[in-house]
Amino acid sequence: MAAALMAGGCAAGQERAVVATAYCGCGACCGWERGSWRYLKLDFWNRYVSRGPRKGRPYTGKTASGAEPREPDPGFFSWDSLRRPWMIPVRLVFFPWLFLARDGTIAADTRYYPFGTRMYVPGYGWGVVQDRGSAIRGPDRIDLYFRSHRRALAWGRRRVVVEIRR
Repeated sequence: MAAALMAGGCAAGQERAVVATAYCGCGACCGWERGSWRYLKLDFWNRYVSRGPRKGRPYTGKTASGAEPREPDPGFFSWDSLRRPWMIPVRLVFFPWLFLARDGTIAADTRYYPFGTRMYVPGYGWGVVQDRGSAIRGPDRIDLYFRSHRRALAWGRRRVVVEIRR
């Protein structure tokens, strides 16, 4: 048994080809609008869900698991540190909270990938399934969270082979 685990690698994940699309927290991607018609749109500082079963309710921006969505951060020691070593002292002094790596937010069909499933997406980095999208059905579709709409559009839709760890 131990030899089989060592040969197969108990930490090794499975690989799967998926279609990865990008989204951000904007109204176009997440389906919210500023202000409510109930208040004649005068409460423009509030956000409300504009479509789906929760239409008209306040929009919090949190994922289906209740977490704040985030883009992956490779941390202090990354490939970028090797490409630009002169930035290491700057990062140490001005951005010490970025020392550790953080996983990004992935939206997937939770029937196939339950909350907490880690995935490595080439070109994006490590992410954790924390959300489910309305258009994501089946094991071959995932959505990746980006901070800005411009970066989400730059990613677009790609077919990638992801490494899945449960």
